[in-house]
Amino acid sequence: MEPLIAAIDQGTSSTRFLVFNAKTAELISHHQVEINQSFPKEGWVEEDPKEIMQSVYECMERTCEKLCQLNIDISNIKAVGVTNQRETTLVWDKVTGEPLYNAIVWLDLRTQSTVERLINKAPGRNKNHLKHKTGLPISTYFSAVKLRWLLDNVDEVQQAVLSERAMFGTVDSWIIWCLTGGRNGGVHCTDVSNASRTMLFNIHTLEWDPELCRYFDVPMEILPKVRSSSEIYGWMKAGSLAGVPISGCLGDQSAALVGQMCFKEGQAKNTYGTGCFLLRNTGTKPVVSEHGLLTTVAYKLGKDEPACYALEGSVAIAGAVVRWLKDNMGIVQSSSEIEKLAAAAGTSYGCYFVPAFSGLYAPYWEPSARGIICGLTQFTNRNHLAFAALEAVCFQTREILDAMNQDSGVPLTQLQVDGGMTSNRLLMQLQADILCIPVVRPTMSETSALGAAMAAGAAEGVEVWNLSPDHLPHVSSEKYDPQINSDESEFRFARWKKAVQKAMNWETTEPCCNTNGMKPQSIYFYILTTDVSRGSTNLHLEIFTMFKSKKWWNE
Repeated sequence: MEPLIAAIDQGTSSTRFLVFNAKTAELISHHQVEINQSFPKEGWVEEDPKEIMQSVYECMERTCEKLCQLNIDISNIKAVGVTNQRETTLVWDKVTGEPLYNAIVWLDLRTQSTVERLINKAPGRNKNHLKHKTGLPISTYFSAVKLRWLLDNVDEVQQAVLSERAMFGTVDSWIIWCLTGGRNGGVHCTDVSNASRTMLFNIHTLEWDPELCRYFDVPMEILPKVRSSSEIYGWMKAGSLAGVPISGCLGDQSAALVGQMCFKEGQAKNTYGTGCFLLRNTGTKPVVSEHGLLTTVAYKLGKDEPACYALEGSVAIAGAVVRWLKDNMGIVQSSSEIEKLAAAAGTSYGCYFVPAFSGLYAPYWEPSARGIICGLTQFTNRNHLAFAALEAVCFQTREILDAMNQDSGVPLTQLQVDGGMTSNRLLMQLQADILCIPVVRPTMSETSALGAAMAAGAAEGVEVWNLSPDHLPHVSSEKYDPQINSDESEFRFARWKKAVQKAMNWETTEPCCNTNGMKPQSIYFYILTTDVSRGSTNLHLEIFTMFKSKKWWNE
């Protein structure tokens, strides 16, 4: 039997464990377990770290059982890679091994007021104030502001920091620490791709940055050690795979870039999961975007290898819009049903859906945006809404691709795609139509897991997977060519952009005194209209002056 490499793929909505043939990249066996999300308050999204780990153990054991049923010896598994939902933030106690709070998921919006405060204190109120070091705008998306919230609001976290028991990490760090022994010698590490999403990491020096840590007031001693994406971090301590090295680690979008074998500068891929993430390889030099994209570390495939960078466009809500239609609205009974409904309509009939449930990410970075559905008529039905939801995913990708083409000056001629939503053939055709370029989908769409397996198998000390260009496996794919004319595509996209503008500046988190939720401007006009009518002609000027001094008035 040829050597096998396994990958843990811990995503926002599920955990998977997959086993690949190291010579052919063929998927041999896998198991998947869904993950529960909780929404304690509006805009809050959490997951249970212990449930995440339980799902990892269950997927590993069930996959090993399936391999035994196939008469495959699990001793052929030579290494394990880890890929994970990025930015999701955890703090745990290194003495007890217990999480000190739920994992705050990347989509979470509770830090919006913190972000506004940070932007207000930045020179020129510039959200890109830290971009020269981090490649990122100040946003609710990234881990530093989530960690700041935990440090400010959770007594258990504060106490653990004071007693030097606290450990911070993204999901990859939590998984690796637990699998390599946890409180009994577990390895506390992360890789460059995950570290680059925290806002605490300098993407040029490839180290935690003391100045950034001071800016967010984060104690550096709680941070994991940063390693390359392909090296042995430690060995599995329990279960069927005890003794197998963990030797690959990549954030899920970087893993998909590797799994799509986008190793050349200019190659790009788009992953359709809970969110949507388009990455373009920019080589060994970081490229700063002028059009709202992120600069991120794509991968570093070995201790002595150079880091490669990517331009990234991130969309918060892609597959999550289907889950919303199913769980919140009851419009579909299963995720697969949306394709059938949308196909029955064949058009949105002028209905446009902007699913800005967590604000808008690239290229706008506007946390105040909220979801809207517009263009409704009495004729509109759930089929049109299903079609509009799929179109929304495609329009958001188009916005990112346009920004990426402007930044690079070299337009993409085709888009490589992967992720769970790509099994929806109607979505893939819509995407080709809206982009006006071909969309290419690999037959085996689990590219994030494949990328993590490739990194693990190529690591020094494992070396059963050859990543040189002439040894890369051939992966079969299917191609979707545009089927509508560009004028129609441009018309629909222009209507979408109009809808996006209507979704902007919907929400504010600016606090006010005991006002029953009224916004400061509303209070001012209330005072103006009531007190002027009573003859208090100067009072409103005093109130206006006070509001300005408190920075409540931002018009």
